[in-house]
Amino acid sequence: MSKNEREEEFIPSIESISSGKIFTPSKKFMYKAWTELWLGVFSIWLMATLGWLGISYLVTVVDEGSAIMAYWNYVYTWFPTVSLILAILFIVIVLPGSIILPFYISSIEYSVTSESGEAMPEIFVKKGIINVTGKHVPFRTITNISGRAGVFDRLFGIGNIEIETAGYSGTRQFGPEEKLEGLTFYEELRDFILQELRKYRGSYTTGTEVVSKEERDIPKLEGSLQDEILITLREIRNEMTPLREILEILKNKEEDES
Repeated sequence: MSKNEREEEFIPSIESISSGKIFTPSKKFMYKAWTELWLGVFSIWLMATLGWLGISYLVTVVDEGSAIMAYWNYVYTWFPTVSLILAILFIVIVLPGSIILPFYISSIEYSVTSESGEAMPEIFVKKGIINVTGKHVPFRTITNISGRAGVFDRLFGIGNIEIETAGYSGTRQFGPEEKLEGLTFYEELRDFILQELRKYRGSYTTGTEVVSKEERDIPKLEGSLQDEILITLREIRNEMTPLREILEILKNKEEDES
């Protein structure tokens, strides 16, 4: 038997076990990311240009004592060149990122159901181009889950699901442990995850629910070793009661004599 045949015998159906049914972010998520990226570049360019105008005013008018018309002539002469240089600089820096962005978004995969359509015991998230990371977040460790849609998310009709776990909540890191981003059906998916979470034993909160203490009946242990130990401890307690009464009488008698 060859090595590949042995691997197939002992490691069957790895792909279906690790991920299940896959779904990906909407293309609207890519459009939103492009919009945020280029608006950010424009904002930085605008601030840099305004900063240059302010510095030019300080140099020509305040320090050199030139007239305001000399300042406007200076701006009229150099503003097109300076703004063009800044624009080209920012475009050169950001353009590679905007080209790589679609490839990164297309690498993102999510899964919450198995191939048979049943819910998996964890949420699977895969992302990355060079370093590909596949992460499993078990339902039993999730402490908080929320749906979020920012201004640009609502503009493009998408939203995100943010997930926090018990171990991650105790760290000093900010933000959720895992995010399912760019989904057009994020509210339905959030409700599905909440439904699965509530199947697990114990109380669960999304941050706005009032959680009451869970009361559980003490199990009966008749005929077991624990039951015999409990009976013995009760007998010792009952035998100690008269001794406590005698000690209390002696203590009161000593106080009366003193």
